[in-house]
Amino acid sequence: QRKTVQKVCYEQSLEECPQLDFVKELQFLNLQHNLITKIQHLSHLQQLVSLNLHDNHISDMAGIEVLRSLKILILGKNRIHEICCLDSLSKLNMLDLHDNQICRIENVSHLSELRVLNLAGNNILKMENLQGLDSLTELNLGQNCISVVTEVDRLPLLQRLFLSCNNITSFDQLACLGESCSLSELTLDGNPVALETWYKQAVLRCVLHLRQLDMKRITDEDRRMAGVQARKEEEKKKESHKQTIHKVTCFCVCLYVICRLVEAGSGSVQSLSLSDSHLAELDGDTLRLFGLGALEALERGWGVQTAGAVTVITFRYINFDAIVPTLPRIRVKFPNLSHMIFLETNISRLPQLAALAQVRRLDQLTIHPDGNPVVSLTLWRSFVIYRLHHFNLQRINGQEVTMNDVIAAERVFGTLGHIAATETPRCRLLLLLEESRKRQLQFLLEGRGRRAGLSPEELRDNGKLLGEGLSRALFNYPSRDCSEGSVESSERATMVEQYLQELVQSASDTNLKGEALHKLWPSMFAEMVRDCVLEMRDRAAFRQASLAKLSETK
Repeated sequence: QRKTVQKVCYEQSLEECPQLDFVKELQFLNLQHNLITKIQHLSHLQQLVSLNLHDNHISDMAGIEVLRSLKILILGKNRIHEICCLDSLSKLNMLDLHDNQICRIENVSHLSELRVLNLAGNNILKMENLQGLDSLTELNLGQNCISVVTEVDRLPLLQRLFLSCNNITSFDQLACLGESCSLSELTLDGNPVALETWYKQAVLRCVLHLRQLDMKRITDEDRRMAGVQARKEEEKKKESHKQTIHKVTCFCVCLYVICRLVEAGSGSVQSLSLSDSHLAELDGDTLRLFGLGALEALERGWGVQTAGAVTVITFRYINFDAIVPTLPRIRVKFPNLSHMIFLETNISRLPQLAALAQVRRLDQLTIHPDGNPVVSLTLWRSFVIYRLHHFNLQRINGQEVTMNDVIAAERVFGTLGHIAATETPRCRLLLLLEESRKRQLQFLLEGRGRRAGLSPEELRDNGKLLGEGLSRALFNYPSRDCSEGSVESSERATMVEQYLQELVQSASDTNLKGEALHKLWPSMFAEMVRDCVLEMRDRAAFRQASLAKLSETK
């Protein structure tokens, strides 16, 4: 009986592939460290699974296409210029082409079963043509000339990516890494970007689930530092954004001032305050305020007749949160105000709109989409109607407020307000309401001024609080400078921080215990099994002991 040969190894300075007609069942062929220049004489090896031609003089991959059963192909350290001849090798699991002269990734997208691709030590300039490698778990592109990381998001199972010693110079060129959901190991050492001060923290911000970077395990401290650095970077961006907005505002105000001076000729326009960063002017019944400094005009002495003539106030290039503290003064100073216009005021949240309730009288409200992101929210108009309709609000952005609009707004926010008013504890209600509402609620809940036959709970459930519904008042602008609540807010922040620290500590202790148990469990299990075997070795004695225990428990 003829014995089947499955593995053959040649290391004899061969200049060509040997004739192996006598071993057609061959599965593993090792021809590394020879002088072979061409892939030939292999067409009869249809069962070949692994071919190792590492460290030869091969310059062309022609001849490999006949090995349809091949799963492992090693052609590292040769003279190959182009990836080709792989069309029929659909079963390939591993392809090693490191240390060749390849300039481009190509002709591999059909290898859906490929798990490992090694192209280190070539002249590749770009990550491309990787789509279709759905089984790839390891990609080695170290020691190439790559400057931008791309197409990583097209590799759904990629776990290990090696990019050491390339030409990656900035974190922007690594942005694609954040789109990978499976990446756990990454190497970037030897790139210019790895010399940056906050290199590790920046990479961890980009790839949150990374476990190993540059062959070193990522620790909890590394992740904490990455979080700290992320917050610092965010603060820098915000500060830079503020400065940019200030510069743009100054430019726009100056431009507007120049235009107004050119158009000067109408005696009805009165300049109240003017500088290189703000402008306040009165044009008939309209008060226009441009830039943060223009709010100072509200503090000047206003005659009764002049203030009474103002019916429209326009705010532009002023942050809305800076406008809010002036609203109570506006209500008192301009008794006939009916229309407020906001342009480039950075209104971005619904609670900000609730601050307009402090004006008490408002027929029209105009919030331009430019510079006010809140307008892009679907329910912003319904919220304004619910919160301000009882102040005689008739138009929003030029569109009339109809009864259907009011009903629709009440259905959405009225339900939320009712739940908040009826389910929120009394102490919490006092924290949510503004100062005047606190006194009113306290007055009612203590029973003073109460109509006969109504309990405090019935008053609250009725939802009426001196002309304005309690549920509506709960949708209030969050005050940031409330002196009375600052101490309590500080105490709450301390308590929250302590609670979170306890949770983190508890989770950390649980994790440590789990890791310790994981390490000890094999030995513990072996001891348990051994004890059980020893105890049950004498079956008669074991049965008697078990019966005795059962009797004792009864």
